[in-house]
Amino acid sequence: MREVSAWRITKRCLRLSWCFFDWECATPDEVFARLEGELAPRGYIASGWLDAVRTREDAYPTGLAMPAANIAIPHTDPGFVAKPYIAVVKPAAPVTFNAMAGMGAPVSAQIVINLGIAEPGGQVEALQALMNIFMDADAAADVLGQTTSQGMVDAIRRHF
Repeated sequence: MREVSAWRITKRCLRLSWCFFDWECATPDEVFARLEGELAPRGYIASGWLDAVRTREDAYPTGLAMPAANIAIPHTDPGFVAKPYIAVVKPAAPVTFNAMAGMGAPVSAQIVINLGIAEPGGQVEALQALMNIFMDADAAADVLGQTTSQGMVDAIRRHF
């Protein structure tokens, strides 16, 4: 088995077309429905993805109150990923997600990063790298300050 590399994952999975800004979403379900509308027509997710990501989020919430920012990193079983992707949503206003592993109060996520990684070990590697970004005040400010797809991709790759 090839070694999983966070850099290789972002190089292959993070694209300009998967960065979305100023979505008006009040709930995680609304974020997921909008993502399905973007990902499904392009063949990136398998049938059943929306129900699977909602079910997983209910059972295993993904909101994280990190030292430098509040984030959510939803994902689902690799079987619902048709082609690998990382989608980044910077909503118009924070979206409330339940805290991961019951670690505290609900989290008002400033950014939602949906991992669509089918490679064994890839989700864990990407999750760890993303958590490192948002534990660092300068890196988090760089990512959260982006207003264009190119800027977002460059900032995440810079700190991944």
